Amino acid sequence: MILSRSLLLVMISAATFSACQTEYTPKPKGYNRLVLPPPIYQVTPDSLPYFFKYSTYALLKNDTSWVREKHWVEITYPELKATIHITYKQLGGSEKLLKEYLNDAYVLTAKHQIKAYAIDESITKTESGKVAVIAEIDGEVPSQFQVTMTDSSKNFFRAALYFNVKVQNDSLRPAIEYVKKDMMEMINTLEWKDN
Repeated sequence: MILSRSLLLVMISAATFSACQTEYTPKPKGYNRLVLPPPIYQVTPDSLPYFFKYSTYALLKNDTSWVREKHWVEITYPELKATIHITYKQLGGSEKLLKEYLNDAYVLTAKHQIKAYAIDESITKTESGKVAVIAEIDGEVPSQFQVTMTDSSKNFFRAALYFNVKVQNDSLRPAIEYVKKDMMEMINTLEWKDN
């Protein structure tokens, strides 16, 4: 009987220790799957000195920043937690203002150099014949895509994409690409109204 109790105790101890020795492999953190609808566009309201097409899945509202100006707007994508910040300035034929605004746009883009892997700037001609400077920023940066457009005499337009989430561009890549297409539609349809 003592032998069977000892044997039973050894077997229970062995089972307990072997159960504690199993290896546990934690699962990597997953990301939600994004279901992105096909693009459908609408035109901005007449109250702005410019117009362009933007996504029907986005909301157009007045700029909410503390430095906002009259014709600044935000295009928000609530489900993606993304916002395109649009700033607009009238030049009034001033070459000095044009240089100042272009320099400001360059400085705002350059601020991302600290965390950027690369900043790819290109100059492109839109379908309507306008020139746009496009900055695509790779890395763990808050703004991945920025556009500057001007007619060099009357109008200056800048748009910058931001996500209101922790910066993890690998997981955001589908959303970034989706909104970039919408921004390309924006710049291809941008027209100035007569001032």
